[in-house]
Parts: sequence; C-alpha cells; structure tokens
Amino acid sequence: MRLIFRSALLAATVLAAPVLAQEAPRPDISPETLPLREIEPSPPPLAPLIVVGEGEETPAPTIDAIPRVWAPAPQDPSGRTAYGLFLSGRSALAQGRFSEGADFLSVTRALTPEQPVVAEQATTAALLAGDLSEAARALSEGGAGSPAIVEAADLVSAVLTFADGDARRANARLKADPVGAPHARAGALVSPWIAAAAGDWDTALIEPNPTGDPLTVVFGRYNRAILLEQRRRYDEAEAALKALVDNPRTAPVFRVAYGEFLERRGRRDEALAVYGAGVAGGVLDPGLAPARERASRGGRPSSLPTLRAGAAEALTIAARQATAEGAGQFAVVYLRLAVALDRTPETLYLLGRTATQQEDLRELGLAVLAEVPETQGPLYAAAQVQIGLTLAAEDQLEEALTAFMAAQSAAPEDARIAQVTVGQLMQLERYEEALALLNGPLLNTAGQGADIRFLRGAAYESLGRIPEAEAELWAALQAEPNEPVYLNYLGYLWVDNGTRVAEGSEMIARAHAADPEDGNIQDSLGWAQFRQGQYETAVDTLEQAVAKEPANAEINDHLGDAYWSVGRRREAGFQWTRVLTLDPDAERRAEVERKLVEGLDL
Repeated sequence: MRLIFRSALLAATVLAAPVLAQEAPRPDISPETLPLREIEPSPPPLAPLIVVGEGEETPAPTIDAIPRVWAPAPQDPSGRTAYGLFLSGRSALAQGRFSEGADFLSVTRALTPEQPVVAEQATTAALLAGDLSEAARALSEGGAGSPAIVEAADLVSAVLTFADGDARRANARLKADPVGAPHARAGALVSPWIAAAAGDWDTALIEPNPTGDPLTVVFGRYNRAILLEQRRRYDEAEAALKALVDNPRTAPVFRVAYGEFLERRGRRDEALAVYGAGVAGGVLDPGLAPARERASRGGRPSSLPTLRAGAAEALTIAARQATAEGAGQFAVVYLRLAVALDRTPETLYLLGRTATQQEDLRELGLAVLAEVPETQGPLYAAAQVQIGLTLAAEDQLEEALTAFMAAQSAAPEDARIAQVTVGQLMQLERYEEALALLNGPLLNTAGQGADIRFLRGAAYESLGRIPEAEAELWAALQAEPNEPVYLNYLGYLWVDNGTRVAEGSEMIARAHAADPEDGNIQDSLGWAQFRQGQYETAVDTLEQAVAKEPANAEINDHLGDAYWSVGRRREAGFQWTRVLTLDPDAERRAEVERKLVEGLDL
C-alpha cells in the first residue's frame, strides 16, 4: 500500500501546492492571467543563454580560427590552467553554484579572450549569479558573439547605467542602438521608463508599434497609460486604460489598474463599479476582491510607481513572458536587472520562484527565496512554500517539512498551507501529526473537499484504523467518482485486505482505464488479478507495470509472486533479489528474504 499511498499523496498535494507556489501574494500586471491563446499562438521556445551538460557545444559566431593547442597552456598566477578552471566552472554551474562558477569562468575568460564559448558562459554565469558589474564588463569586452549575448550587452549596459543614476546616457544608448532579438521585448518595455527618467517624454510616450508581438503591444500600452498619468495627461491616460478594460481579452489583467487610476482621481464610486463588474463577471484576478474591499472602506489605492520602479515592473513583465515561452534563463536575467532597479521583497520572491522552476537554477532560486524577510507575512509564507516544494522534489523531505511549517507559522489561517504540510507529514509517516491538522478547524470544515477526505482516509489507513479510512475514502470517491487516484487507493485497500475483492478490482480497472500510463495503478490491477487467481493475466499486467516503474520495490515484489505462481521459479527469485537492491522498507525486506529461502505459500 505504501507504493500507492506515495503516488496518491503526491497527486492530492498538487491540488493545493501549485496555486500557492505560483500565486504572487500581491495583485500585479502579468501575462500569467492573460488569455494568451486568444491574443497570439504560442511561440517556439527561446534558446537558453547557456547550456550546462555533458557533450554539448554552443554554436559559435564566425570568427578567426582559434588555436586548438596552447604551448604552454595559459595559467593564472596560482598555476591553475585555463582548461582546469573552465572545467571547474562548468561543474559548479551544473551543480547550481553560479557565483563560484562565474568566478572560475571569469578567470578563464581573462586567460583565453579569443574563446567565444568561454566568454559567453562567463558572462551568463555572472548575470545569473547577480554579479551585474562583472557581467557588464564582460559584455563590453566580448566583441562578437551570439545574438543572445550581444543584445544582452545592450540591455544590461543601459539598465545598469540607469540604475547608477545616468538616465540620459542610458536613453541615448537605447535610442542609438535599440535592443534586438531575442531581448527586444525587454528592451521595448523598459525603454520608455528610462526615456521618461531622462526627461525625453516625446520618446517615452510614443505609441507601441502595433506590428509587434501582441503581448508586448498590450503591456506597452499599459506602460504608456501609467506614464501619461505621471505626465498629468489624465484624459489620455484614462482613454488608454479604458480601452484595455473594454477589450474582454485584456480586461481581466487591467481592471484593477483602471480602478486605482479612478480612485487616484477622486472617483471612488466609479472605481467601485469597475471592481464590482469584474467580481460579478467571475474575473480570476486575486487582487480584484481586495481592491473592492479596500475602496469600499475608504482605503488608499496604490500610488503611481517611481520611474525606477516602473522600469523594474516592465522587466518583470518581460520575465513572465519569457518564462511562459520556456526561456527561464532569460527571465532570471531580467529579474536580476529588476532587482538592481527596485529591490523589493516581491521581486525577490518572483526571482527565486522563477529560478527554482529551472532545473539547473534551483540552488540559486533557493538562496534568493531565503532572502524574503519573515516580516513580509503572506509573501514570506509563499516563499517558504516554494522552498518546500523545491526541496521535496529533490527528496529532501525533512528540510521541505521545515519550510512548510515555517510557512504555516507565518500564515496560520491559510488552509492551503496546512494541506501541503499534511502531505509532507504523511510522506514522512508522521500520521498522527497529519491527522491533528486534518481534524482541526482549518481543514475539517463543512465544505471540505474530496482531497481533504482522501488525505484523512489515507492517514487512517496507514495507522491501521481501517473502518475510519474506508468511510473517508468512500466520501472522497462519492464527491469525485471518476478520480483515478481515489478509485485506485480504495480499490487496492479492499483487494489487499480481501474484504471486497470483486468490487475493489472493478474500481481499479476503472482507474486504469482513466490513466493507463500510471505504473502504480497498473500494479494495483495486476495485484487484483493475482488475488483472484488470474495468475497468467497478472504476470502480463505486472510486467507492464515494472516496465513503467522499474525501480519500484513493491511492483517488482508483486511480479516475483506472480512468476512463482505460474511456475517460473527462477524468474521469481530474480525479481525478489532485485527488490532487495531497491531500498525496501524493513517489513518488505524481511518478507522477501523469507520468500527467497522458503518460496511463496499459495
């Protein structure tokens, strides 16, 4: 049952966790809430800035021939060779140690300036590690390179020049040489804010090019509306915002922004009508209801952003779009620049969350999320949940639980956090503690969902409280009768304890039909066949299950039993021996060792 329990538990936990991990705790303008498919088809994924892996080569631009052999090999003052430093840097990057990798590759770049691959990887490592000054220096010295690096040089240089207080120089640079693909979107969104800071309002307020990609045009129009308000051209600003709200495809994203504009103009009643229309229409904006509640009690709306904060938000928008297109490294670089302009807990959270969602940037993301201060309450809780999810995915279960419990302490009334904590407690087999939360007032409510009933039933089953487990699992199944996880779990329980084998088998068959690629469910089906004496059929089913989950001890054990039952004793012994190599629990290990000596009692 542990096999099924783990699979089912992960499925149930997902019901709560992604919402928490992906939801920024403040309302913001982002393409995540925009119906993308109605505006444009999904573009092809963008190439990463660097790729860390074995045997991979980065395409180099057309340059002079590079010597293949150095005599003597370039060395730094400490006697470290360029090649050794390069390998050390690559290894550090592969393990997520970007600051260390950037240091190694920076030295390598200085020793081998004619190597474009080294220069590009050193530059990108510095960007991802947050060493923007080193990245800018490398970019300025880099010369020819891929468009991802060359255009990043323009973007990074302009943003850092602005961050250092020289908006005029940054604006002049962008006007003389606009940022091109693949960073053109980020350049187009941030440039008006830099122009405004430079006092170049004619450039700042140019209408976005309508032939550009639709999402960039939409957010460019929103940025222009806010800049018009900054310039006190209120009628034009209102017209631009109202056009976005009048379009049903973009209204869900910009309704709160329009309402807050109206509030800032002293037109609270009109703002309340805008918020109310969105709520009544079922708009999925987490900021809508809080905005209406705040306005109804006379609270102040968000103030206009500073020009630096607006530029940072523009880069954040570009990062969200890059993430949606699969360009996670681009997104992290844009967010690094956003933090350089406006280091807020919200931007740190988004940077950390974005990085943890990239397999090769998880360590970086964890470090950034840890910077979100505990004083931020819900934002800190969201950061801790993302830390917990990342650690759990890497099987650091105790550390993940620590993060979830920190989140729960910061937001004790959030049922979603409580549910994720329950899931982690159960993975650690701390069932009594899980039940204490499941039976507490936060989760044991009149309208509790099927997922809560399921988790409670699984906890009872794990403690051997079978009647209570059956009642909760049955309640979950009645609420969602076609959910394969629930069908499989309860069906397996009945088959395995021999109480309602036929009914349990039918439920497992339904689960398998709904999710035929799930090896755990297929194992349940094969075990049900075995328990009903259908040994030949069980062998075929369990062989397919092992093919899908070859490292699962329980499935291999079941296949061994099935082989024994059809007279294939040598193969049975092989499967049972294999079980012992798959880290089975103590109970299964003892039973398998007994079967290897005595065989199976039928």
